This record gives sequence, C-alpha cells and structure tokens, in this order.
Amino acid sequence: MDKIIIRNENESEFRLVDEITRKAFWNQYIPGCDEHYLVHIMRAHPDFIPELDFVMEMNEVIIGNIMYTKAKLIETNETSVKGKKDSVKTKDILTFGPLTIHPDYQRKGHGKKLMEHSFSKAKELGYDTVVIFGNPSNYVSSGFVSCKKHHVSLEGDVFPTAMMVKELIPGALDGRKWIYHQSPVLEIDPKEAEKFDAGFEKMEKKYQTSQEEFFINSHSIISMDSKH
Repeated sequence: MDKIIIRNENESEFRLVDEITRKAFWNQYIPGCDEHYLVHIMRAHPDFIPELDFVMEMNEVIIGNIMYTKAKLIETNETSVKGKKDSVKTKDILTFGPLTIHPDYQRKGHGKKLMEHSFSKAKELGYDTVVIFGNPSNYVSSGFVSCKKHHVSLEGDVFPTAMMVKELIPGALDGRKWIYHQSPVLEIDPKEAEKFDAGFEKMEKKYQTSQEEFFINSHSIISMDSKH
C-alpha cells in the first residue's frame, strides 16, 4: 500500500514544488502558465501563511502541495442581522491556491485529501472561512458553495460563478453581506512571470479546450435576481 504523508514544505523543496506546479498547470488555463511564479513570490509575502503550506508525499516522493494566503471580508452597509443594524465588521479569512497535484497522480482523490488536511489545520489556527476561485466541479464535493449563498460578493455586488465559499465552522458568516478582498500578491505581473519561467526547462505553449472552460467560468457571473 502506498504511504502518504502530508507535512509542511521545507525551504530545500521550493524549486521542486515550483516545477511540479508548472507541470500541473501548463496549458490548463492559458498557453503556458504562471502558477509556479505565484508560488515563488507568495512565500516571501506578508499575507502568506507558512503554517498552511503543505506538501503531499507518496512513498517519500512529493506529488503535490497547497498554499494559503490571508484575505478579508468587509461587511457591506446593507447588512442587517435580526432586523437590527450593526457596526461594520472586517473579518480575516483565508484563500488557497495553487492546489497542485503532479499530472501523474491527478484524479485519484489526492487533492481532496490535501484540502481536508489543510482545513483541519486552518481551524486550529482560528480561521473559520475559506473563499476561492476555481472550477466549481472540482470543489463542491469538498463543501464549497456559490458565493451568492453566503452573500459574499466582489465590489459592486458582483457574484462570480467561479467564486466559492466554505464555512469551516457552520454559521461563521452570520447571514451578513460581505465584500471579498484578496491579497495583492495574487495580482501577478505577466512580464515578471514570463521572466521567471525562462529559468525552467522549455515546454511547448499551446491551446487546449480546458482554456475555454476556464474563460467561461472566470468571466461569468451569477444574476443578482437568482435565488439560493
């Protein structure tokens, strides 16, 4: 039976994790990818949470990882709880990504195991909510729901189809209306990402249909009039 261990990433493994991330995301969402550059710059950013930086080993070989950054929810002025206006709140929450599994080990439940492990550790650190962007079909089985169901939007009452929420502690969002703010580290400079990628083994950039699926998910929103 395969021996699987989930543990914190070591500095000596940074380059290897960068390479695995590159292989996992190459041509998935765009020709090429920039997720490995994000992993690289994230580690030095103040919003990065080292305690929630995990790698998964199978038989002493690293096959994947997950990384978290701090994010915030800011209560909107429209919020009313039990018919009474309350003071506006700012809530510290989490987002993760990239969640990486080496291509040779994908679609075998390893990503879900990594998430579940990280959720448990996040709760131990006092966090109760995670917001992510991704393909809903990859995350709803792990308890993520549409951001609309928890009244979590971007500025301007925008509810992206790809934005999902998981309450690590049920009721954590208290029925309030929230605006999501992610860490600035997630705003990648494409030119810097391309420079970083030049230091890796050359791989062919090409189009594949997953890129169209990503475009549709990332550019569509849920109607304001839609019900839970």
